[in-house]
Amino acid sequence: MGADNSTTEDMMAVDIHYWYNKFMRESPSGLITLYELKAILGLQGMNEEANGYIEQVFGTFDMNKDGYIDFMEYVAALSLILKGKIDQKLKWYFKLYDADGNGKIDREELLSIFKAVQAINLHTDMSPEEITALVFDTIDKKGNGELTLEEFISGAQQHQMIMDIIKKTLDLSNVLKVIKSGRRNSV
Repeated sequence: MGADNSTTEDMMAVDIHYWYNKFMRESPSGLITLYELKAILGLQGMNEEANGYIEQVFGTFDMNKDGYIDFMEYVAALSLILKGKIDQKLKWYFKLYDADGNGKIDREELLSIFKAVQAINLHTDMSPEEITALVFDTIDKKGNGELTLEEFISGAQQHQMIMDIIKKTLDLSNVLKVIKSGRRNSV
């Protein structure tokens, strides 16, 4: 692989040894708490939306719901994010966005995610409100302000722009690059 590749997948493929060592260094017990995940990603001291988002991400990775991410859950999460099939990823994104677990994503849930992503990634092309409106205007076929899993997957697969927006909600390449260079401040 070329040294100039900068995607998360390329970084992970080249640096898997680094990430394993980081996992074990940050959590010698082999279990990561929510606090430790924030420390590993350098995301302490974020706003309320960003903290909620990180908690949701943690909750989806903690598959057995014991309050910890063990190394197998960590590997499974990375594998899904980096190498999972698109329908698997979309189901995972849906679960992440559906904060109240009612099987539907409403505007408030989606807006909260996009506000958090903006706070974490420190960049913005559109406001979270504009992104939320675009997603609902494009794929909410029933026009009821809620997206079912079927609407979400179908809409994302039929509209590349929506797919790109969804992918950006878990694009941690910005964070990973900063961590690797040691420039993100720990609190």
